[in-house]
Amino acid sequence: MKQLTLIFILAFSLVPLKRIVAQTTTSTSSARLSHIAVYVTDLKKSTDFYRQILNLQEIEEPFKDGKHTWFSLGAAGQLHLIKGAVKILEHDKNQHLCFSVAAIPDFIKILDAQKVDYSNWPGTAKAPTVRVDGVKQVYFQDPDGQWLEVNDAK
Repeated sequence: MKQLTLIFILAFSLVPLKRIVAQTTTSTSSARLSHIAVYVTDLKKSTDFYRQILNLQEIEEPFKDGKHTWFSLGAAGQLHLIKGAVKILEHDKNQHLCFSVAAIPDFIKILDAQKVDYSNWPGTAKAPTVRVDGVKQVYFQDPDGQWLEVNDAK
């Protein structure tokens, strides 16, 4: 009888502890990136740019209205180009999209072949930045003036 009473006391004393743990543990996972939308003036020009310069793979988009191009960004999500911007705006370099490649020298050859101007962070033309961690990076703009960074971070 003492053992049965001890079991009941022990069992009921753990119930409040279970409630406390349940209330402090979150059951939701963190948000993940779905897509990045970039508003563009000339959809064909921007689509060609992202396809040729960054070698992004176009994916099916559901609207089929001639105003959208969607690209896969792998596990990171998608890039959506949306036609309709009225004019090209000036953008600050601090606000940029960043992509990684295997080797900056090989990527620079693509930029040079496509006659795309690029610079390092301070703005020196045709020169990569080398960060303190050794990562090399270049900056350039898409046809609508959006800043892009490409680096060789692993």
